[in-house]
Amino acid sequence: MKLIIETNLDGIRTVSESREDGSKDYFIEGVFMQSEKQNRNGRVYPRDVLIKEADRYNNEYVSTSRALGELGHPEGPTVNLERVSHMVKNLSVDGNNIVGRAKIMDTPYGKIVKNLIDEGAKIGVSSRGMGSLKKNNGGVNEVQSDFMLAAVDIVADPSAPEAFVNGVMEGKEWIWNNGHFTEAALDEIVPIISETELTIKSKKEKEIRYIEAFNKFLSSL
Repeated sequence: MKLIIETNLDGIRTVSESREDGSKDYFIEGVFMQSEKQNRNGRVYPRDVLIKEADRYNNEYVSTSRALGELGHPEGPTVNLERVSHMVKNLSVDGNNIVGRAKIMDTPYGKIVKNLIDEGAKIGVSSRGMGSLKKNNGGVNEVQSDFMLAAVDIVADPSAPEAFVNGVMEGKEWIWNNGHFTEAALDEIVPIISETELTIKSKKEKEIRYIEAFNKFLSSL
């Protein structure tokens, strides 16, 4: 068995719902996993494999409020509690798709997601599981029946680091610990952003620098 990660940046919606006290709850919803279609990683999931695993994950994790996910691309199947950003509230079958809804939690990483949403960043999801692969008659890697879903994580396209950069440069407060990120973390990031703005002309190179700054910031938490 190997770690299998699939990313979907399309068809994911962000929703905010107002509370009576004026605050907001944040959710993401949409297609979390797809079957019977070769994905960008060159793999295909049989429909019966995904349906069986969605049922198991719903019974063992969603229904017991244990369906936690992280922000970013974790390197293993285990969920790191200190990096949790959301909880999956529902998974259901819609044709060949597994659609879901997840609530953004009020954790340090959940607050980062909320800020990214407020800044207009596009949010995607990444399924993380363990399973074996076998080439089918068409030569495509097919996920086998031993597949087990470990988590559905939140990922972002390059607009997320750019939104983060804009927030820093506009002097906005990025909520983290006791309502604010530590100044030391931002002190390391601002010079990188400032130098990029002054010396780099290429949009592509700027995006690379922004992503590096964003990842550096996440690793400092």
